[in-house]
Amino acid sequence: MPDRIDAIAAAAVDVARQAAIVEAGPNQVGDHLGAIREGERLVTHFFACLHPGYVGWHWAVTLARASRARTATVDDVVLLPGNEALLAPRWVPWSERIAPGDVGPGMLMATPPEDPRLDPGYSAGSDPKTPEEAIEIRAVVRELGLGRMRVLSKEGRELACERWLSTHGPDTAEARQAPAPCASCGYFIRLRGELGAAFGACANTYSSSDGHVVSIDHGCGAHSDVVEDRRGVELPPLLWDDSADTHEAMASVFE
Repeated sequence: MPDRIDAIAAAAVDVARQAAIVEAGPNQVGDHLGAIREGERLVTHFFACLHPGYVGWHWAVTLARASRARTATVDDVVLLPGNEALLAPRWVPWSERIAPGDVGPGMLMATPPEDPRLDPGYSAGSDPKTPEEAIEIRAVVRELGLGRMRVLSKEGRELACERWLSTHGPDTAEARQAPAPCASCGYFIRLRGELGAAFGACANTYSSSDGHVVSIDHGCGAHSDVVEDRRGVELPPLLWDDSADTHEAMASVFE
């Protein structure tokens, strides 16, 4: 039968076990878990892995037998995960793994060459195709005072607006309880350009939004129009005034 497992290779359990021990080291190879046919005169034996760091894994030792040979020889030894093995999470490239706020002091983050959030900040000519062309363009831009090499694209502005609205927009709990919107606050500094139509920066040191970009319809309890009698927490009406009794008792002590 063409699919029949090779009897000599299948019976060579000790040969396979010794090969696994040589690879894994002493006391690392457990019970024989079975064998499967990989091909003509090719059999793989499986042994339990006893290493505490590889729970659920097993050793796979493949034996091969040459035509008309009476013994099998070792072809390969590998450690493989089983169905219940603990596996490392899928590897994610650094460019996809970086998250907002991950760049700290002394760290550099390269801008992707085709970043959709940016557009060329100069006019005339095509985008640089090589580092040499980019250096030449930077030199011309700097000499002529044309500004920056790259500026925010339409997509970049839209993404920024979405982030700012999610953290300092009108739908936050702080904004819903605010006495007035940021647009009417004396600490509100409006942005320049088209983003200034909807956003500005907070300059109130007592506000949780201080130093952040906020929408014009955002708000907080530190609004500049909050007068002294409205500050603090509103207290319920007084039910009993015992201040007079307290003063009389203190006066009797010092008589």
